[in-house]
Amino acid sequence: MREIRKVKNQIRVIGFDDGTFRFKGRGRTILIGVVMKGSQEVVGVLSRWITVDGMDATDAMIDSIAESRFEDLRVIMLKGITYAGFNIVDVQRLSEETGLPVIVVIRKKPDLEAMKKALKKHFSDWRERIELLERAEEIFEMIPGKLYYQAVNIPKEQAAEVIRITRKSSLIPEPLRLAHMIASAVMTGESRRE
Repeated sequence: MREIRKVKNQIRVIGFDDGTFRFKGRGRTILIGVVMKGSQEVVGVLSRWITVDGMDATDAMIDSIAESRFEDLRVIMLKGITYAGFNIVDVQRLSEETGLPVIVVIRKKPDLEAMKKALKKHFSDWRERIELLERAEEIFEMIPGKLYYQAVNIPKEQAAEVIRITRKSSLIPEPLRLAHMIASAVMTGESRRE
């Protein structure tokens, strides 16, 4: 695991978000990773396709980082741990296999009991999916009622500092905001505001 001694303003971060999708037909959607130096400079963009309600988001993220030219990444940022419906990211495995800490940024505190109930109702592999939810780290509040986060293999204070450094004009860190805009543009022809 790469240790972050000091969080610098130009820290190299990749932020992942997915595009819009339809639940009917269990199709695919785009997964976009935006690589930035802090909140200022976009260094690159990665993309993969993931299955709606599938189990391939973690592999897609690991694969995109491993095959990229970006060897100086220091942190992975996620916008929640569910992508393309209930395609749940194994944040522990993502961190272990990439050697990078993971920071999960959340706008609304999730209702884990409601999520578990939905998983039990709609998925035959609900036990595995619930285990992934439970493997995620404790949720911390950063801005009361507006912004929460989870810190995987990074101290919570450092994770909060990375979030602050990578924010620009939004509550959401810039790599995640841009990943959201690019992913929605790919899927609908026009970017959606974060």
